[in-house]
Formats: sequence, C-alpha cells, structure tokens
Amino acid sequence: MRSILFLLLLIGVQVNCWSQDTTLNNGSMRNTLSSDKSNIISDSTKLIIDSTKLHNPRKATRYSAMLPGLGQAYNKQYWKIPIVYGVLAIPISTFIYNNDLYNKTKFAYTALIKQKNGDASDVSKIDPSLKGLSIGSMQSYRNIFRRDRDYSILWFFIAWGVNVVDATVSGHLKEFDVSNNLSLRIEPMIQPQLRQTGLSLQFNLKNSHGR
Repeated sequence: MRSILFLLLLIGVQVNCWSQDTTLNNGSMRNTLSSDKSNIISDSTKLIIDSTKLHNPRKATRYSAMLPGLGQAYNKQYWKIPIVYGVLAIPISTFIYNNDLYNKTKFAYTALIKQKNGDASDVSKIDPSLKGLSIGSMQSYRNIFRRDRDYSILWFFIAWGVNVVDATVSGHLKEFDVSNNLSLRIEPMIQPQLRQTGLSLQFNLKNSHGR
C-alpha cells in the first residue's frame, strides 16, 4: 500500500512540473513573438521615416534657380558657395564698369554733337579722362562699352545657369556610392557565334539609398 501511494505521489509531482514548464515555455514564446513583432513595427516605421528624408535633386535645382548657392547648401556642399558667388561677381563687376563708361561716353558724344551744331553748354561737363577725343572716337568707345555691358549681362545668366546645373548634377550623384568601394569586376567573355574570347569589365554604381 505504501508503495502505491509513493508511486502516485511521484506521478503527481511530474505532472505538476510538466504543467509549469509548459506554461513557462508558452509565456516565453509569446514574449519572443511580441518582441519580434515590436522590432518589425519599429524597423518598418524607421524605414518609412528614412524614406521621407531621401535627397531630392529637384529641390536642389529649384533652390539654386531661386538663389545661387542655395542648392549647393541643400546638397551639403558648402565649400562651393564662395565659388558660386565669386564666379557671379565677375560679370557683375564688369557690368558696373562698362555701364559707367558707357554712360560717360554717351554723354560726351552727345555733348560733342551739340557743340558741332553750335551748342557748347555741355562740353565742360564731359569727364576729364575723355576730353580731347574726337566725335568718331567717342562714338566708337561708346559702342564698345555698350557691347561689353550687354555681354556682361549674358555671362551673368550663363554663370547662374551653370550654378543650377551643378546643383542638379550633384543632387543626382548624392544617390549613388562614389566612394573607393565601388564594384569593379573583370570576367572572361566567350562569344560562341563569333568564336571569340576576351575580357569583360563590369563597373557598378551602388545606390546609396539601398544600403
């Protein structure tokens, strides 16, 4: 009788231990699944947030078109901004210089024409550096300064356009890996139709957003 009671007691202890172990395993599995689900949701949320922060080359184009150097700032190429304004300063300075001389030679030419027609009231107002020039020379200088002034305006818009192109190209290149770790492979190549063999060079640009 004692043996039977002892056997029943052992069976009861084993059943109780198995039940507790099963409960712990189920709880641990639920915690693991819950943790994995949270990680997936967190990673998905992070991916969505990161996708909204991708570099947009169109913004770089618009910014540079509105204000020179602003597109370069958007591309985080701040070192280009002084270069942009240095290039734009050249046609601006030549415009100011040629426009000033154009106005002076234009006035002097008009004053000499009036003097030739008997009115010398404006001759004394001619710039001292231009006095002594003939009507023909004054007309020639006037035309040269007017032409150079107009060219300065043209070169200004060309420089502005180059600024926009630079921001656009740099904005597109931001999407690609242009580091020293580019994929470069040389593989043998066989063309059975032509019975020729050779080497193929494969050079791959990796999209930085895909990393």
